[in-house]
Amino acid sequence: MQKRFGEKLNMLRKRHGLTLRELASALGYASHSYLGELEIGQKRPSLELAVKISEFFNIPLDKLAKDEIDLDSFF
Repeated sequence: MQKRFGEKLNMLRKRHGLTLRELASALGYASHSYLGELEIGQKRPSLELAVKISEFFNIPLDKLAKDEIDLDSFF
């Protein structure tokens, strides 16, 4: 996962009208702090979490993971 993953996660979450807590709960996390760290680039996701996120938002994993692919072209 590259540097823009967090930026893309933040955009997807907001476009779907979700708070960090709501998204964390939907993904099976008890706390939202890890997702917050992902969004601001302090952490990188595991492959398992990246797959969960891509499935949750129904977006191909490569569009989420590759920096050179912009999500705006997906919507």
